[in-house]
Amino acid sequence: MDSAQIERIVQKVLSKLKGEPSPPSSQATLSVEKKLLTEADVLRAAAQEVREIVVPPGLIVTPLARDALKEKGIALVPSSSVRQGESERGTTEGNSDGSGTIALGADHGGYEMKEAIKRGLQEEGRTVRDFGAFSSESADYPDFALKVAEAVADGTCHTGIMVDGSGFASAMVANKVPGILAATCWDLFTVRLAREHVGANVLTLGGKVIGLALALEMVKVWLETSFTGGRHQRRTDKIWEVEAKYSRK
Repeated sequence: MDSAQIERIVQKVLSKLKGEPSPPSSQATLSVEKKLLTEADVLRAAAQEVREIVVPPGLIVTPLARDALKEKGIALVPSSSVRQGESERGTTEGNSDGSGTIALGADHGGYEMKEAIKRGLQEEGRTVRDFGAFSSESADYPDFALKVAEAVADGTCHTGIMVDGSGFASAMVANKVPGILAATCWDLFTVRLAREHVGANVLTLGGKVIGLALALEMVKVWLETSFTGGRHQRRTDKIWEVEAKYSRK
C-alpha cells in the first residue's frame, strides 16, 4: 500500500468522525466504446486512478494491455449488454493461473515433438496445459490449434506452442482467433524476431521441418525473449487495428 492510498483511507476515517462526506473513491470506473484496448489506454486509465474499465462486447485487448491491466490492478467489467458472468476475451481477471502457464498442442505429425517439449518444460518446473493430441493416431490440426489459441486469447495460458507437420497450417488457424499473433518459426533468429519485433504469443513449429534438438532450443529462446516495444509498438498496434476493423462486421 502506497502513501497516497494510506492518505485516502485516513481522510475517509476523519470524514466519518466529523460527519462530513467522504472524498471521492479511487475505485473509479471508466467506460470505453472502442474496439481495441492498448497498453497506452491502460496506462492513461491508471494515471486517472481508474480501477475498473467497462468494456463493450467484442473488445480486443492486446497482450501488452493485458499485462498492464494486471500490473496496475485494473479490472475489465463487461457492459450491461454482456451476459452476467460472461468474461471478456483478453481479460486477466479470474485467470490467475494464466501467468506463466504454457498451452501445448499438436496433431499426429507433431505429437512426438510436443511430448518431448512437454517433458522438457516440466523438468524445468514450468506449468503446462496439454490440449492434445494424446497419441500419434491421425488427427486434425485445426482442432488443437484452436484450443491452444483460445487458451492464450482468454488469459487461461500466458503463451502457446503448437506443433504440426509444417507449422504454418496451425498458424493459419490460430491467427483466426482474436487476440492472437501466431508465428511459424524455423530457427532461433525467426523466434527471436517474432517475440522482440512483433510480440507474438503463439509459436507454431513443424515437426517434419526441424529437428528435436533445435525445437527445444527454439522453445527456450521463445520463453526467454520479450517484446521490445519502441518503434515496433507502433507497427504491432497497426496489426491490432486491422483486427479491430474487421471484427464483428
